[in-house]
Amino acid sequence: MTRSVATLALAHSEWTARQALHFDKVEQLVGPHRARRSAGISHPVHDFLFTYYNFKPAQLRRWHPGYGVALENGSSYAEFSGYRVDESGCATVDDSVLERRRNTVEFVWNLLSRTATRPAVLGCFGLHEWAMVYRGGEEAIRHQAVPLRLGFAGTDAVVESLPLKCTHFDAFRFFTPDAAPKNALTLVRDTQIDYEQPGCLHAGMDLYKWAFKLLPLVDSDLVMKCFEHALLARELDMRASPYDLSEYGYSPIAIETPAGRAEYVRQQQQLADRALPLRAALTQQCQVLLEM
Repeated sequence: MTRSVATLALAHSEWTARQALHFDKVEQLVGPHRARRSAGISHPVHDFLFTYYNFKPAQLRRWHPGYGVALENGSSYAEFSGYRVDESGCATVDDSVLERRRNTVEFVWNLLSRTATRPAVLGCFGLHEWAMVYRGGEEAIRHQAVPLRLGFAGTDAVVESLPLKCTHFDAFRFFTPDAAPKNALTLVRDTQIDYEQPGCLHAGMDLYKWAFKLLPLVDSDLVMKCFEHALLARELDMRASPYDLSEYGYSPIAIETPAGRAEYVRQQQQLADRALPLRAALTQQCQVLLEM
C-alpha cells in the first residue's frame, strides 16, 4: 500500500514553527545528556531514559506530526522512513506504516485502556529499587559509582521490614532471587496487562516508551510530554531508592521512615494525577488509528 490519506493539512509556516518549538524543547531536556555523553560522564538518574528505553536523542529530536497530517512543502521528509511526498510536495506518513504496526497499536491501546480502569494503588514506596539489591551483594549494585545510603545490611533490613507489592513486571523482573518470592504478586510477561495500574511510577514512565514506539503514527508533541513525565517519575524513583545521590543534587526520600513513606505517597499521587491526561491522550490516538 503506497497511498496516505490526510485528514489535516498544515501550512508550511505552521508546521515549521511547531518543529522549531520541538527542537528547542528537546535541546532543553536532552542537551545536558548529550553534553555528558560527549564528555564520557554518566548520570545514574537521567541516563536510564536513554539506556533502558534505548531511544536515541537524535530520534527524539525529529518532529513528527502524526498519522493523517499533511505537511505543505514537506519534501524534506522524503528522506525519512515511513513518509511519502506527493506531486504537490505535501508529506504524510504512509498508510503502510499503520498497516505494519496495527498489532502494536492495538496492544498499546489495550494495555493503557485496561490500566485506566483500575484504581491507583499507592504505597509501594519505591521498594523495587531496594528489591533489586536485596541480599545480592556487590553484583546486584546497578549504579557502581553511587554508594548505598544505608549499606548492604541496612538496605536488606528495609526490605525485610516492609511489604513488597510491586505490580509492574519490568521492575519485578530485576528483583534479586531472594526478593522475588517476597512480592505480593508473582509477575510474568504474559499477565502484564492484568496488573498494570495507574499509581505505578513505572507505568507512568512507560507512557514515554509506548508513545515513542508508535512514532511516526503519533505526534511528537505528545511524545515530549510523556518524556517530561518520565523524567519526573525517574527522579522520584531514584530519590526513594537505596542509593545516595546527594552528589548529583538529589535529596533522599527516606522511605525507611514514616515521614519518608508519607512523602513518597504524596508525590506518587501527584505523578499518578499528572499521568492521567497523558494516558488518555495516547489511548485516544491509538483508538483513532485503529478506526482508520
